Amino acid sequence: MKNIILLFFLLSVLPLKATQILVPMDESQTNHLKAYGVAFWTLENEITIEWLLNYKGGAFLMPHLKTLEEELLIRGVRYDVLTDGQVNQIRSMIANPEVNMEIVQLEKAPKIAVYTPPNKQPWDDAVTLVLEYAEIKYDKIYDSAIVVGMLPKYDWLHLHHEDFTGQYGKFYSSARYQAWYQEQVRIAESDAKMLGFKKVSELKLAVAKNLKNFVVGGGFLFTMCSGTDSFDIALASQGTDICEAVFDGDPSDTRAQDKLDFNQTFAFKDFHLIKDPMVYEYSDIDASDLRNNRIITEPVDQFSLFDFSAKWDIVPTMLTQCHVDVINGFMGQTTDFRKEFIKSNVLILGENKSAGTARYIHGEMGQGTWTFYGGHDPEDYQHFVGDPVTNLSLHPNSPGYRLILNNILFPAAKKKKRKT
Repeated sequence: MKNIILLFFLLSVLPLKATQILVPMDESQTNHLKAYGVAFWTLENEITIEWLLNYKGGAFLMPHLKTLEEELLIRGVRYDVLTDGQVNQIRSMIANPEVNMEIVQLEKAPKIAVYTPPNKQPWDDAVTLVLEYAEIKYDKIYDSAIVVGMLPKYDWLHLHHEDFTGQYGKFYSSARYQAWYQEQVRIAESDAKMLGFKKVSELKLAVAKNLKNFVVGGGFLFTMCSGTDSFDIALASQGTDICEAVFDGDPSDTRAQDKLDFNQTFAFKDFHLIKDPMVYEYSDIDASDLRNNRIITEPVDQFSLFDFSAKWDIVPTMLTQCHVDVINGFMGQTTDFRKEFIKSNVLILGENKSAGTARYIHGEMGQGTWTFYGGHDPEDYQHFVGDPVTNLSLHPNSPGYRLILNNILFPAAKKKKRKT
């Protein structure tokens, strides 16, 4: 009986003839988002695959295994079975120095965590939503886990659209009498006290500093919406009270702006704080006002991905793999970033040319990397509190969500250093 079971297992995992599986990621793909999930599932099963950068939209090349083929069929992902001769032709084409393509090996599935409040629903956050849809495993962690030092367990971390400044998302003006906001404040204050902090802002700063150390030590950080600018603002203002009394019980430092230390931040410099609790904004980094004032409207709100050299700029090429070059914009508390406040060493991956803003940016910090992506939900232009969940089965080819999943696979790559 044992021999029969062993034989069945070997037949399920051994290569089928001299062939390989190509998962195209161009317009022919039926489900781009699930394709990333299959790639991640393959890595979890300790099978090395290859990412063909700029070939058919960033196709995946995988061993032709019976179990893998079954997984592709179950998840509705289009694939082609290629002979070794066909694969060799593709490799030869990509190897041509005149062709803007490259092959990157994906070797090991990263250990993923999402920094998210325990009382949040999956649809409150685009990353959590797409991880669930793509069937990619992840752990949920929050403030206590970070403060007690659990971050080294993980390779890749996403920050829920958090407010790291301790101002409860600047929802005071619109929501201070609503039950959900009051509950959010109550829980945050209780958690801060339990963890030994006098104020929520002090707890969030401690978390932000731990997150920075995670990246410096080699971690991969990804965040969207207000998790981008509020994170840098917290780092710049450490040691200075920027919260008004309605948030922490005492007035802010009148010289807070002058005390900002931009050497502490990842992405932004020279920005100006907006401390007024009645204004739904942290600083002038964000360009949401261009939409709120109808300077930019939904029909023309788009951003373009930069075209990088796959053989020389492998990292940004991985992060911008997509089947389109122009992506429909979407709003968030932080929608995009004014370029005048972006540090010179930050790499802009996607920009809104008409607005003069950056939407998608990337950089290095110590041994690790970080990526900031503006906006809340790539398939919901103006998401409001309480809006229904986005059904990703209706958007299986979403280019905006593809950018998120590029970042999921990024740590699995055997990378070459970006050349300068």
